[in-house]
Parts: sequence; structure tokens; C-alpha cells
Amino acid sequence: MDQTIKLLCDLIAINSVNPSLVPGGAGEKEIADFVSAEMRSAGLDVEVTEVTPGRPNVIGVIEGRAAGRSLMFCGHIDTVGVEGMSSPFDPVERDGKLYGRGAGDMKGGVAAMMEAARSLANSGGMKAGRLIVAAVADEEHASIGAESLVQKWRADAAIVTEPTDLVVSTGHKGFSWVEITTVGRAAHGSRPLEGRDAILRMGRVLSRLEDLNQQLQSQTPHPVLGTPSLHGSLIKGGRELSTYPDRCVLHMERRTIIGEPVDVALKEVEEILAALRNEDSEFTGDARLTFSRAPYETPLEHELPRAVESALRGTGRKASRGGMTYWTDAAVLGQAGIPSVIFGPGGGGYHGLEEYVRIDEVIICRDTLAEVARTFCV
Repeated sequence: MDQTIKLLCDLIAINSVNPSLVPGGAGEKEIADFVSAEMRSAGLDVEVTEVTPGRPNVIGVIEGRAAGRSLMFCGHIDTVGVEGMSSPFDPVERDGKLYGRGAGDMKGGVAAMMEAARSLANSGGMKAGRLIVAAVADEEHASIGAESLVQKWRADAAIVTEPTDLVVSTGHKGFSWVEITTVGRAAHGSRPLEGRDAILRMGRVLSRLEDLNQQLQSQTPHPVLGTPSLHGSLIKGGRELSTYPDRCVLHMERRTIIGEPVDVALKEVEEILAALRNEDSEFTGDARLTFSRAPYETPLEHELPRAVESALRGTGRKASRGGMTYWTDAAVLGQAGIPSVIFGPGGGGYHGLEEYVRIDEVIICRDTLAEVARTFCV
């Protein structure tokens, strides 16, 4: 078995479910210990930083023999949960794909960047510059790993090895989470004059949100990021069947693109609630922003996308450029002044019950990353 795929199998076999998503999840400690040992065995200088108790980042460094530019490879080592999966930590190869939790999102990319660094170290190191290989915690929840990383580490550019099907991705959408509450009045179900139905009132909000979503998706798409969108994610309300519900809470997600105000999601909801109050003096509802992340786009004239495309073509693969719909740590790096692209092996079933990565694309990604490091760090 190819060394890179063996490493990937070892990574999949380690439970690194994010405990902020799944109470009792294993977290990143065990996989960080493994990654740090592998980086040291490859000849990298390694630093392990505990971001929060039991949840470390691992940073490996190769210093060039002369001064030059620095490049960072960055990937997260946490995964989402495994409920419903039969053998999530037993990697299985089938039809050119490797299955298991985290195979595609994103241990395939982590294995590729680690082995790219190993190949550089084994071939005499780097003539110039610096390569930083960062395996970070918590991307699947709040990206505290990436936030901690950029407090200390800087680079002239970065490649985030999330799954892109080997598309050189120069941007992705952001997102905002908004909590909406409608208020009613509890009463016996047989007394409509006394009760106020918070759930039916939330139905009015949902109808307006659906209209807004259709408007957003009918806009002229951003050339890289496409159109904004929104969806209702979670809803809860009511006490029991024979009682008018006095409270209903909706959690919604709004996907954002470059050029939109940072508070666009909350303002849109507040406008809907204000309109509903104007139409019905008894309507009561409010909203609050619970979390948000900005969209990201690689600076238009930056050379890194071209460098990745050139290296990819050198493997015999055609190069293409695009954007990703999902959010990544590239936004954290970019906001810290590190121009970034997203580039990694493809697969499918991310966050699903049958997650996989394409084995050949892991190898191609590894070889591409190594070549980019050679040519960029001069």
C-alpha cells in the first residue's frame, strides 16, 4: 500500500469526533499525538499547542537552506459525529475509494499535506523559504484551532486542503446563524379567545423567509461564490397537544457572499418581524445573531492559484478554478493576512453515513502540494 494511503488509513482509524458537536466526543488529543509523531519521523520541527484542554494544534516546519517565502498547508483533524454508521473508524477500500468517517472531510487532505512535507524532507529539504504544516482542531464547530494558529504563525500564502475534487478554489461563502423567537399565550386548546399560537405565528415568519430565499437565489450570481441562500435549520415550540403554544424558536442559517454587509442576516430577519408587527399589533417576535463567519475570496491577482494550477498540470491532470459552497478555515487565515486557496482530493458523503475520498486524488494532491512548495518558497 502506498505510504500516503497507509497514513490515511491510520488517521481514519483514530476517533477524533468533535466534542463541541457531540457531547463525549473523543476530540483531537489522540490524533494530534499521532500526527506529531509522524511529522517528527519525517524530519519536521514540531510544536504542539493546546488550544483548549485536550484539544491541540500540531504545527510542523521545514526550514529552507536560504531565505525565501513561506507557505502554509492547513487542515483540520476533527470530524463530525458517527451516529448511524456501522464501522466509522474501520477504513475500507472499494472501487478506488477509501471509506470511513473523515476520509474526505478532511483526513485525505491532511494525509496529502503531511506526505508532501515528508517527500520534501526526504529529498534533501527545501532550497529556500519555509514550509509550515498545520493540523488544527475544531473546524467543524467554531474553528478555535485556526483562530489560535494565526495568533502566532504567519505565512506568505496558504493552501487549505479541504475536499475540492482537485479544483483550485479561490473562495467560499460565509454564514450567519440567527435565532428567531415568536411569543404567544398559553391557554387550554378549547379556548381560542384566550390563547395565542406562537407556532402559527412562526409560520408567518417562515413564509416570509421562503420568499426571501427565492429572491436571494434569483440574484445575479457572484462569479466565484454563486448566490446567497437561507434555510430553516431547527425549530421547537409548544407544551402539549391540548395547549396553545406560548413560544416557538427557529434557528436558521443564512449563507453569505462577498459584498454583503456583515449583519445582513439579522437585518433581513428584523425587517420581516417589523413588517409582521405592522400588520398585526398582537404579533410578538424577536431575533438575535448567535454566530457568523465571513465569506472569503483569494486576492484577484495573487500568484498562488496559478502556482497550484501549474503544479497540478505537471501531474498530468487538467486544472480548473472555482469556488466552494462550504465555509473553511481559509477565511480565518485570509482575515489574518495570509492569502489562501482551497485545494484537496475529492470524494463524497461528507457528514453522511458513507463518507469516502478518491484514492488517486489523494496521491495527486500530495504531489501537487510538494511541487507548489518547491516553486513558491524561493
